Amino acid sequence: MQLRRWQSECITKALNKFSVPGNHFLCLATPGAGKTVMASVLASKLLEQNLIDLVLCFSPSVIVSSDFERTLAVQTNARMDGLLGSKGRSLTYQAMLFLDDAFWKLFDSNRIFVIFDEIHHCAGDGLDNANAWGQKIIRYIQGRATYSLALTGTPWRSDQIPIALSNYCQQHKIHCDYVYGLTQAVADNVCRTPKITLIDNDKVWIKHNNEVFKFSCFGELLKKSKCSYQQLIENETLISYFIDKASKKLSSIRKQHSNAGGLIVAASVEHANKISEILHRRTGDQAYIATYREEDPLSIINTFKYNSEKWIISIGMISEGTNIPRLRVCCHLTRVKTELHFRQVLGRILRSSNDANEDGFLYMPAEPNLLEYANRVAQEIPDGVAIKFDSMSKAQGREGDALILKSDDNLATNVILTVDCSSTYDSEPELDLSHQAGLTSLARSYESTVNIFGRFKQELLSLPLTAC
Repeated sequence: MQLRRWQSECITKALNKFSVPGNHFLCLATPGAGKTVMASVLASKLLEQNLIDLVLCFSPSVIVSSDFERTLAVQTNARMDGLLGSKGRSLTYQAMLFLDDAFWKLFDSNRIFVIFDEIHHCAGDGLDNANAWGQKIIRYIQGRATYSLALTGTPWRSDQIPIALSNYCQQHKIHCDYVYGLTQAVADNVCRTPKITLIDNDKVWIKHNNEVFKFSCFGELLKKSKCSYQQLIENETLISYFIDKASKKLSSIRKQHSNAGGLIVAASVEHANKISEILHRRTGDQAYIATYREEDPLSIINTFKYNSEKWIISIGMISEGTNIPRLRVCCHLTRVKTELHFRQVLGRILRSSNDANEDGFLYMPAEPNLLEYANRVAQEIPDGVAIKFDSMSKAQGREGDALILKSDDNLATNVILTVDCSSTYDSEPELDLSHQAGLTSLARSYESTVNIFGRFKQELLSLPLTAC
């Protein structure tokens, strides 16, 4: 197959490193760049050169593991199902915890190439500071694998524990053997150009008992009131606004690309079902729903991947490494607000389908952390990324909308968030922030939150570390 330039460069560099003392290679490539194909072709070359006997791949989810198994099988022309006669196996990190001694003894009698996808999930440079997955790597793989390849698009951890098998330079900068960033990927048409719309409201009212509190934006609301981000993203009026904007954009794209699809990232199963109902009511579209509660979410995602239906709603199932190039539009309505998760979600709509000058459109609330992450992406691609601010209160023809938020344990009564939409405009006002320097950061703390991958949970952690 015809490789992308960066993939060929990375493979050549890895083979050169493997030819001298040094059997581990770390590749940092932006989400959506094609790391799975690169790793699979490298495995094929190692097998062809009779440098290895078997290939093992570990990844953070069943979906990605299955995709890796298929791609490895295609590129090596060999089965990768772990059965007799196969040339390897693709597993999740979670499965690593249940492998017995007989499995690990394979390293004593075989030359094994190990691929670690999204290695940032595995922490520790010793058993004393390693997480469960890092401990398995240190005990059974480090120093025993003939060669190993680590892949990541987001090489950081907020707990400041080193990523497994990684080396660090000064100022906690991770050392990468090959780096392929978003700027390069967009310039090479490997990834689409991100177009990010931050939805806000500059006339937010909370009515509590007989008092009225006014806020000028979502950031101020979340900082100075008892309204939670969860309450905000579960509000029906907000969801409806997101659906209207995203559906309009997707319909426009489908006029030229009839199979273009949209992803909505939800916060819970109940939230996903609510979004699905609102989507159907407002547009007539029926969405696929992929959650950890489904009997076979992988089948649902694969069905959507290869058909031409418009929408799929997911709770963490379509994130790291999930390959659906037809996704062009995404609504970020999850409560997970780490930079790691933001970039992984953004990456779902940036996978190029080989058409030049494509864009990927992300809609999300103008929550302070998310706004800061969007600004960082814009700084990486100053001539490409467009960040737009969309104010609900200035939307044409919307009058008297009210966001009614359910009370939580901290609120004695229901909170009513009233949106003053009395003004009308000839056209929809949008403020282009792509050239605005230094967007204000209203919050510096990152969350440690829980995301769902397949049938198990993995903590998402984020504190940016620069590659060196």
